[in-house]
Amino acid sequence: EGLIEFYDSFKEMFEFFCKNTTIHGTIRLVCSDSNRMKTAFWTLLLLASFGMLYWQFALMFSQYWAYPVVLTMSMHSEPKMFPAITICNLDPYRFELVSEHLVQLDRMAEESITFLYGINTSARLFHMNDRNIHVQGLANVGNLSRSGFRLSQNFSLVRMSDLRSGKKHSSVGFRLCNATGGNCFYKTYSSGMDAILEWYRFHYMNIMSQLPVIINISEHEEQIEDMVYSCQYDGEPCRPSDYVHFHHPVFGSCYTFNSKGTDPFWTATKPGIPYGLSLILRAEQKDHIPLLSTVAGVKVMIHNHNQTPFLEHEGFDIRPGIATTIGIQQDEVNRLGGNYGKCTTDGDDVNVKLLYNNSYTLQACLHSCFQHIMVQECGCGYYYYPLPAGAEYCDYNKQPAWGHCFYQLYNRLRNHHLNCFDQCPKPCRESLYKVSAGTAKWPSAKSQDWVRQALRHQNGYNSTSNRKDIAKVTIFYQQLNYKAVNESPLLSENLLLSSMGSQWSLWFGSSVLSVVEMLELLVDTLVLSLLFCYQRLRANKTLRVAPAIPSVSLALEN
Repeated sequence: EGLIEFYDSFKEMFEFFCKNTTIHGTIRLVCSDSNRMKTAFWTLLLLASFGMLYWQFALMFSQYWAYPVVLTMSMHSEPKMFPAITICNLDPYRFELVSEHLVQLDRMAEESITFLYGINTSARLFHMNDRNIHVQGLANVGNLSRSGFRLSQNFSLVRMSDLRSGKKHSSVGFRLCNATGGNCFYKTYSSGMDAILEWYRFHYMNIMSQLPVIINISEHEEQIEDMVYSCQYDGEPCRPSDYVHFHHPVFGSCYTFNSKGTDPFWTATKPGIPYGLSLILRAEQKDHIPLLSTVAGVKVMIHNHNQTPFLEHEGFDIRPGIATTIGIQQDEVNRLGGNYGKCTTDGDDVNVKLLYNNSYTLQACLHSCFQHIMVQECGCGYYYYPLPAGAEYCDYNKQPAWGHCFYQLYNRLRNHHLNCFDQCPKPCRESLYKVSAGTAKWPSAKSQDWVRQALRHQNGYNSTSNRKDIAKVTIFYQQLNYKAVNESPLLSENLLLSSMGSQWSLWFGSSVLSVVEMLELLVDTLVLSLLFCYQRLRANKTLRVAPAIPSVSLALEN
């Protein structure tokens, strides 16, 4: 009795609740009991309000469980680290170990171009007497000409034509078949130039697969001075510790400045051209392997620190004889992850084992995923990507059908039919760089003589052409302000409770205490029902025992 109020009937309990609750409209259910029409009207009105309230609750919960996000943008201004800059000379090495096969491939390319277009390119395109690159540590491997590798003649370039929409269309390509030869297709291009480049790269990968997986070229005689004549950052000369060197099989000798992003020397404190990175570069093309790239100049890519530069997907080319100024603007993107989206903080929770030693990026994950599938389904790895443990690069002398397998897999990846895009989420936090560039002729006609003399005396520059072998590039922050784009929940727990309270107040004009009153009513109803059930059971038991008493008394009297 100290905890629960006892009522004689449910009607008494309901009338007490309607007269004393803070929910609006309930009192009209009992004060108008003499008018059944009004009672019925207010009953229907309250039931409709309850229905609308819980319909709104269902909509809010469905929206909440969809976990929508809203993007908020904020501007920040503070000193920040200069991004990593990678430059490549677009001139890959012609390794001595495979030089004879590269010469043979160049002759095959010459014959194919002559067959397709009737042009003799031997004197203008190929330089068979170019200096080959000897790499230390490979002396015991021997020349591949004495090995079992042979260039295949089964992938000749052909010209095809077909009729589409009543017009004749021509294309160039080469034929690829599976291991049995029963499933074949032509890898065709509408541009003969693209077809020749892809055909050359296909053979080139088979040749380069003969090299050891790990090649130490750090002691190669070509140093950064052979490519970078001048380097300054914020008015100070660059130091040997400011760059790392690596070789790309297509883009040649590459250098990455500020790769780690931990040296205070590279902290940007002021925006503008004088406070950026200024480079004078050798931009001539030695044509070691001319058909790998038809571009002369320098490849430049701006990217995050500890990130593998994927030059085939990003970056831009610097033209010889041109001064290029590149202004960069940084944006930071922060994603929520969890129930609100698929992203990863450092890649440890991703099912794909990364084949790159740098930090996680979407491209690194996609390349690793594709390489794992390539090794599993084709039996060998794609030459331009790192290898998993125990795998080897593809060679059509060992795997004749790997080209057929590779191009089909790549088409599936491009059409999102492989599960790599599902397994590789975006990083939860990443920096994006917007660039804007301007160009001008450099050096000018009146200044080129003294500029060349200065470079010749300081850096051993040897001019062989008229303003066609050097380029200048300046990379700088346009502003130190950067925009941060953050994801935040569109409907958080606090906002959900606030919306529920607003709906409750709209339909009933009450508060949280009114909800407690309804809970109290439910508890009282439950307790009162139990009490009534107990009384009824007790009464039934008493009625079953009561008829035996008179017969016992009568027997005693007799």
